[in-house]
Amino acid sequence: MTMVDLGPQTTILARLARSVADEQLTAATPCPGLAVRNLLGHLLMLSVAFRDAARKSLGPTTDTSPTAAVPDLGPGWREELPKALDELADAWRDPAAWTGDTRAGGVDLPGAVAGAVVADELVIHGWDLARATGQDYAPDPAALDAAFGFLLAAADDPDRDEGLFGPVVPVPPDASRLDRAVGLSGRDPGWPRRA
Repeated sequence: MTMVDLGPQTTILARLARSVADEQLTAATPCPGLAVRNLLGHLLMLSVAFRDAARKSLGPTTDTSPTAAVPDLGPGWREELPKALDELADAWRDPAAWTGDTRAGGVDLPGAVAGAVVADELVIHGWDLARATGQDYAPDPAALDAAFGFLLAAADDPDRDEGLFGPVVPVPPDASRLDRAVGLSGRDPGWPRRA
């Protein structure tokens, strides 16, 4: 995995989050069982965890499984999430983040793989958030390429964790790269916005 500047994608996510209205926090998302508020809580938690994974600052933030509890938001989330996204992008600008081993979600993995995982999380959850809140979405091309490569490799893995991704959703061969990535993540690119 080649080093990717995650800053453009975290900026896109911060813009999407800023545009979420309070009344949209209870709306459904393409993530089964997660409302918008839970998705935003997950983004906040993963931003902190992967920031620490990049810094090799291992501990409670990097040891906690993302499925340990349904994430939620505190009252300061509108300030906390953009700050955490900025810190995440900054941490992954250090070439050392992409080398050696680290941990995220309680799983030990090479730094380059962790970088691919976080690119995938940022791209796919950006799509989730945009779709759930009726916003336009065009991910950063470099982050999308990293996410797509990771998802393609995961789809070919015979030990693929269907609980993490869900079964691959077939898309037409001429589908956009984003729709193909969304399908590889186990989501339906045609997921409708729901009330």
